Amino acid sequence: MKDIFSTLGFKEADILLPKEGIDCEKWAVVACDQYTSQPEYWESLSEFVKDSPSTLRLIYPEVYLETGDKDAIISSINENMKKYLDEGVFTEYKDSFILVKRDTESGTRYGLMVALDLEAYSYAKDSRTLIRATEGTILSRIPPRKEIRKDAPIELPHIMVLISDKERSVIEPLRDKRDSLKKVYDTDLNKDGGHITGYLVNGDEDKEGIRKAFQALYDALDPKNPLLFAMGDGNHSLATAKSCWEDIKKDLSEEERKNHPARYALVELENIFDPGLQFEPIHRVFFNIDNDTFDSLLSSFCTFTKEEAASKCEMEKKINTEGQHFGLIKGDKLFVYTVEKGEKAIAAGTIQLVIDKMLEEKKGEVDYIHGADVTIEIGSRDGNLGIILPDVSKDNFFSDMLKDGAYPRKTFSIGHANEKRYYMEARRIK
Repeated sequence: MKDIFSTLGFKEADILLPKEGIDCEKWAVVACDQYTSQPEYWESLSEFVKDSPSTLRLIYPEVYLETGDKDAIISSINENMKKYLDEGVFTEYKDSFILVKRDTESGTRYGLMVALDLEAYSYAKDSRTLIRATEGTILSRIPPRKEIRKDAPIELPHIMVLISDKERSVIEPLRDKRDSLKKVYDTDLNKDGGHITGYLVNGDEDKEGIRKAFQALYDALDPKNPLLFAMGDGNHSLATAKSCWEDIKKDLSEEERKNHPARYALVELENIFDPGLQFEPIHRVFFNIDNDTFDSLLSSFCTFTKEEAASKCEMEKKINTEGQHFGLIKGDKLFVYTVEKGEKAIAAGTIQLVIDKMLEEKKGEVDYIHGADVTIEIGSRDGNLGIILPDVSKDNFFSDMLKDGAYPRKTFSIGHANEKRYYMEARRIK
């Protein structure tokens, strides 16, 4: 079965899980890039974990990036990783996948843990690789993350990667037979994270089923622009893994590069059509700008029409119809803009062109807001404009990327903060 996935950009992994007897509710903690303005969240989590083995001791919560002793924290992380390896905290499952079932307040979703081939990935905006960033990568965010990863003996992923599998051929067959698979963890998640269950997938028949399903997805792609995997969460973490691998491989022979553990990154794959996977648009508020200036900037990139909407409900209904639309709030008035001829395929792309020009010409400022109600409230204040973006289309998500490349930063969010991936699995990278 070796190398059967080699042309598809991924493979099985030697997956580390906490051994039997470890309290998994204390072991698994939420992604390090959540609750970045709430140190009290992480303080209460530390109090809950106490001295139990926990991934909290193996990650760098980003809330402390500016306030903590970075060198001391990284040193502690590496020491704890080595300690857990030496003391037998982990059980290793060789050449395996893990089927992940996650119950959250938004519903139940399923994922598959795999090792992605970083040679098949690029975070460049114009990338045509099998694996791509969905949003623009901020290069300045990679170096501090490299400091954490470069000497670490293991990786723990909060990375979620999307596949477009409308026929539900990859993950869902495993979901349907999960009762016949070995259960390797089954635990509540702390801090209202829901519940998570993991099933071992290591049989030859199941691996062949995964390969055939992915081969069919691959064969249906445009060979000149074959997008098979698109980042969901953890874009900068995968970019960091790629950057580290580029450094490492310089000193390796071609043969050594083939199966070096740092060539791969452990991720959770999720089908974009899973009903438990909730996408939310991230809206914008412009400050210190008037409506006429906005319209003038917008006209640089497209022709458009606008009409007043009688209510929030009417505005949201209209911006989610066919075509490219967005809402605008000015004082107590709501408008629907329709882009007729533009450079970008989606409203977020068109608005990003306006943002770039506005900032370059110093005609206003911008912030990114979760929730339409908050956007309308802030956008209605004097001197502000609120921009309401349409819902993210699962049907068009991959095709829009093929047209425009990576989405603008902060185009969408997958679920609420407590629904982000929790660290459970790990993998050796040295």
